[in-house]
Amino acid sequence: MFKHTHPYKPFLFKEATKLIVGTLPPPRFTTGILKEGDVDFCYGSRDGQLWPILNTIFKLNLKFETTNTAIEQRKAFLKLRKIGICDIVASAERSKIDASDLGMQNIELRNILGYLQEYENVDTLIFTGGNSKNGPEYFFRKHLKANNLRLQVVSNEVPRIHEFKLLNSKNLLKQRTIKTISLTAPSGAANRAVGGLAAYKKLKSEDANFSTLDFRVLQYRPFF
Repeated sequence: MFKHTHPYKPFLFKEATKLIVGTLPPPRFTTGILKEGDVDFCYGSRDGQLWPILNTIFKLNLKFETTNTAIEQRKAFLKLRKIGICDIVASAERSKIDASDLGMQNIELRNILGYLQEYENVDTLIFTGGNSKNGPEYFFRKHLKANNLRLQVVSNEVPRIHEFKLLNSKNLLKQRTIKTISLTAPSGAANRAVGGLAAYKKLKSEDANFSTLDFRVLQYRPFF
């Protein structure tokens, strides 16, 4: 079994108001054997679309290369926009060394609620995937259930929006509402699912050059 450990600590700072929450990067980020074009940072896979999406939305002129410059560009953007990153999976085991969420076994989760208690300005969690098995929303629901909490529906249209109340651990008379947004996953593996969406098919029929990246740009823009 391959022990797939998350290679990055949560990227958190006191001013953060949003947290991006995923699962694990591809195993090569754990082993350190990166490919040309990978960035050695959260969501840095050259095959992933999160940074290309944000690059398009905010016209960041990001570098997509294995350099410190590329890492610092991303950190500077996140701090400017008050966005942290705290993937929910700390580690998992795999019988097949790939990036499939379904292939994860013996999963250890990070204590997201504990981080939310510490970073009190966070009011939004942005899941890079939905409630399918071993997706970030799926794991977060389990995390909430273990703490006698649950998500309440705000909008059931994709991307689905929920919310929950979190008590202040230091003052039980205080609580804050935290919103969750479940975006279509920014992975190449999710392109087939995007292609099957009625909304994507409609836009594609109107513009033959419309891509799955374009669709995600439209979906992600309001939440960043």
